[in-house]
Amino acid sequence: MKAYGVTVQQFSLLAAIRYNPDVPVMGLAQRILLDRTSLTRNLDLLEQKGLVRRMSKSAGNARLCELTEDGNHLLDQLLVEWQQAQTGLLRGFSKEDAATYLQMAKHFASG
Repeated sequence: MKAYGVTVQQFSLLAAIRYNPDVPVMGLAQRILLDRTSLTRNLDLLEQKGLVRRMSKSAGNARLCELTEDGNHLLDQLLVEWQQAQTGLLRGFSKEDAATYLQMAKHFASG
């Protein structure tokens, strides 16, 4: 991710925005396990880079985000890199071992 100028958190945030278009900003933070401060900081950086645009939701004061054209293009590239990294990481593992590894990683990531 570093070669593309984003952190893993920012990659996760870009993906969350793309795949959850109607989820308010704070809902995105919960989905990718970011605290409010980290979310705001990362959104600010992504917006400064021209990758994300924040918008007001028509009803209420909830804020939504969308990827810009540059953000969508970058995420497409990052997803290819992510898939290649996962394939390399799991090479040599049985399906059962890979499933166990992923289950443990999810467990440790959630707290």
